[in-house]
Amino acid sequence: MAKNKVDVRPWDFLAEYRGTVFEGEWPTIPQMFEITVKRHPSNRCFTAFSPVEMTLTYAEVLKKVKQVSGYLHTKGIGLNSKVAVTGKNSPEWAIAYLAILFTGATVVPLDFQLKDEEINFLLKFAGVEYLFIDAERIDDIDKQGNIGLVEKISLEPNHPNYVMDLDGSFDEHTEKASESDLAAILFTSGTTGNPKGVMLSHSNLVSDCYLAQDLLTVLPTDVFYALLPIHHSYTMLAVFIEAISIGSEIVFGKKLIVTQILKELKKGKVTMFLAVPMLFNKMLKGLMNGIKEKGALVYGLIRFLMGISGFIKKVFRKNPGNKMFKGILEKLSLDNIRICICGGGPLPASTFKMFNQLGIDFVQGYGLTETSPILTLNPIDAYIETSVGKVLPRTEMKIIDTDEKGVGEITVRGPMVMQGYYKNPEATAEILDENRWLKTGDAGYLDANNYLYLTGRKKSLIVTEGGKNVFPEEIEDEFQLYDEIDQICVLGFVLDEKMKTEGIRALVHPSEKFVDEMKQRFPDDKQRKAEMNKHMDEIVEKVNKDLLPYKRISRVDLVDEPFEMSSTKKIKRFIYAEKYKYL
Repeated sequence: MAKNKVDVRPWDFLAEYRGTVFEGEWPTIPQMFEITVKRHPSNRCFTAFSPVEMTLTYAEVLKKVKQVSGYLHTKGIGLNSKVAVTGKNSPEWAIAYLAILFTGATVVPLDFQLKDEEINFLLKFAGVEYLFIDAERIDDIDKQGNIGLVEKISLEPNHPNYVMDLDGSFDEHTEKASESDLAAILFTSGTTGNPKGVMLSHSNLVSDCYLAQDLLTVLPTDVFYALLPIHHSYTMLAVFIEAISIGSEIVFGKKLIVTQILKELKKGKVTMFLAVPMLFNKMLKGLMNGIKEKGALVYGLIRFLMGISGFIKKVFRKNPGNKMFKGILEKLSLDNIRICICGGGPLPASTFKMFNQLGIDFVQGYGLTETSPILTLNPIDAYIETSVGKVLPRTEMKIIDTDEKGVGEITVRGPMVMQGYYKNPEATAEILDENRWLKTGDAGYLDANNYLYLTGRKKSLIVTEGGKNVFPEEIEDEFQLYDEIDQICVLGFVLDEKMKTEGIRALVHPSEKFVDEMKQRFPDDKQRKAEMNKHMDEIVEKVNKDLLPYKRISRVDLVDEPFEMSSTKKIKRFIYAEKYKYL
């Protein structure tokens, strides 16, 4: 009996290869890649525009991966070995990653923005033997030679030990990793400032990749844009592994510079654009400011048409916006985009709504490194702007320790949940129980249709004088579209240490444009500072009017230096929470 359309799942095609290419429920990442090469050998796989323009097909990538893997194997790399890769996004980075896994070893992707001593510490802690790294830093790591590195291999050309020049003979009969074996160790500081090595198996990553496709269709004709650092779980899974699971192309971006992004989006004919809230907010601000400059009448008309477009899209599931606003989308190089995906932090519902009104299928999701990372996604044909999406299939989610509104800590169990923290059983036991339920540390609630709503990060919770719980992320969302503000960090400050009650303060780093305007208007430093503080107070007062009384900000401080941020552009709140704890 033929399957009904609704019963067909994106991973069903794997059954054709089970028993020949792989055994068990899921293939390993190398097996998944080989399946894709069998299906789409001539599809474009990896593309880069700088420093040298390069495009490789899937068949060409597999050939090079096997050559590099063969070289590593001759050096004794295999099961239980640890090999690290760190550097800017590039085809070479991706080839090194795959080559490591093809040997059966575990890959350790490291943030290239880390200091030399931090990278050295993690290399030693993980027991790394070989390191792939950008040429510009290759001589800075392990200068003393006391870490145990055997060899450093360059991810950039014009170096005697360049990854693309490695040429070893790949042995098809060497022992291969199984789906339950460790694929990657991802080091994350999270919000604690204390790095932990998240251990993810092949089945963790591969299952998450295919289960996510149940809520988000990925096509072999798609072109993904790898803009955010690829070492991070978000880009690694949602761009890199998703693309190679289906035969899509990946265009590698190197810099978070808007002009370069727009150029690469257009040149690469990108259809799948994944980014963080900060970038989407910045793009939307620029677009709407450009429309405002055309006058109140034009701006009012565009906003009116956006409202109509959004209504039709939401109610009738038709998308007139991509034709109505084609000219506007072309200016943002978004005319080829099929889907925008936002992750890595909280997004204002207004941004989500406006992108959809403009005709962009805009998707928001939720997850964490410890869950490979995707847990929820908003289906494009049934999205809810205030939700971070529907729970993936084969994934259980429970809300525990709920308050009177049903808000509590989000816990999850499923095939994407990590194996534990590397060499840290105590930290593993704190977050993962004996029944494989993982405590996310995030707070939220589920609706009747299994859509998740986030209210904040449990560890950043502010307890007000009236005993109310406030999540700073909820308040920060209200400021994301104010041009005068570059960054905002909402924190609690101690009102009564004995009673453990807190007030709410906002640390604001003003935008460069706003500062320049104020310098022109007020040359005197003292007057300018007073006027800037006055203006920020007015913005906060405006936002406060729309907030519940116990969520209102009672103190505003301007800060001169930008906040320190993680690789996914989230403020490292723990640094400032301690620094600004007291009045």
